[in-house]
Amino acid sequence: MGDYIKSIDPTTAEKSLQEPKVKRRYTCRSRKNGDLYPKRLLAASTDALQSGIQFGSNKYLAMCGLAGIMSCGITHTGMVPLDVVKCRIQVDPATYKNTLNGFRVTIANDGIRGLAIGWAPTAIGYSLQGMHKFGLYEFFKIKYCAILGEEWSYKYRTSVYLAASASAEFFADIALSPMEAAKVRMQTQPGFARTLREALPKMWAQEGFHSFYKGLPPLWFRQIPYTMMKFACFERTVEALYKYVLSKPRDDCSKPQQLVVTFVGGYIAGVFCVLVSHPADSIVSKLNQDAGSTMVQAARSLGMSGLWKGFVPRVAMIGTLTALQWFIYDSFKIYFLMPRPPPPEMPISMKAKLESDERKRK
Repeated sequence: MGDYIKSIDPTTAEKSLQEPKVKRRYTCRSRKNGDLYPKRLLAASTDALQSGIQFGSNKYLAMCGLAGIMSCGITHTGMVPLDVVKCRIQVDPATYKNTLNGFRVTIANDGIRGLAIGWAPTAIGYSLQGMHKFGLYEFFKIKYCAILGEEWSYKYRTSVYLAASASAEFFADIALSPMEAAKVRMQTQPGFARTLREALPKMWAQEGFHSFYKGLPPLWFRQIPYTMMKFACFERTVEALYKYVLSKPRDDCSKPQQLVVTFVGGYIAGVFCVLVSHPADSIVSKLNQDAGSTMVQAARSLGMSGLWKGFVPRVAMIGTLTALQWFIYDSFKIYFLMPRPPPPEMPISMKAKLESDERKRK
C-alpha cells in the first residue's frame, strides 16, 4: 500500500513514453483543492497517461462509482430468479424445501414471470449501492493510507482494506435499504405487489417512512461484514495469486491473464462472504416479510437452523456474483484506461530496515 502517487501529469505523457523503458517512481505534490491521492511507488502506467485520469482525482473516484453501478446493478439483476427462491426458502421452508423445489413451486404458483419479481428495486437499489460501495472504498482507502503513512499502510494493509470497505458499506446500505425492503416484500408476500410502483405506496400506507429503513440495522449487520470480507479477501487473494501461483508481477501478465486472476480472486472472496453474512440475510428476509416485527423477534422465530436456510443457493449466487462484479469492475477500468495500482509491495524504507537488522544479527 504504501507511498502514494499523487498523479501523473498528462502533459508529460508523450515525453515519458519516448524515454527508455525503466521503472520510475512518482511522489506527490499537494493540490489546491486538497484532494489526497495515494503516492504508492508504482511504475508509470501508459494507460493512465493516455486516459488523462489522475489516480485519486475526483474524476477517478467518479469513474470508480460508475464502474460500481455497472458491476453491482447488472449482476444482482441477473441473479433475481435465484434470489426469489432463496428468499422464499428463508421465510417459508415448509413450502419451499430446497432450491430445485423452490423453482418448481414458484413457477407453479406465479408462472415463469414469478422468477422476475422484484427486478426493478433490485436494479435500482444495487446500482446505488454499487456506486457508493466501490467509489467510497477507493476514497476511504486513499484517505486511510495517507493517514497511516507508507510503512504502516503496507504493514497493516489488511486492516486498511477492512476499514475502508466497512466505511463505504455504511453509506452504501443507506442508499440500498428502501429498495431492498420493497424487493423482499414483493418476493415473499404473495399478492403484495407485482411492480415497484405498487409496492412503494403500500409500504408507506402500512408503516410510513419506517417501512423503508426498519431493515437498515440488520442490513448493516449483513452487508458490512460481507463487504469487509469481499474487499479484504479479494485484495489479499489476488496478491497471493500473483506471488505464489503466477510468480510474476501483475504488469508482466497480459490483460486476459489479469482478468482471470480477478475472477478467481472474486469467487474465493464470495464464498467467504456468505459464511459471515448469511444469518443476517435470513433475518432481513424475515423482517421485511412480517410487518411490525423487530430484529430480535425475527431471529427468535427463525431459530438457529432457520438462520442458515437458503445457504446453498446463496453460496452459488454470491460466489458467482462476487466474481462477476470484480471482473466487470476491473474490465471497466481496463477499457477506459484508468489507473490500476498493482498489488502492494514492501516499501524500500522497510526493506532497508530489514536488511540492516539482518546484518546486525550476523
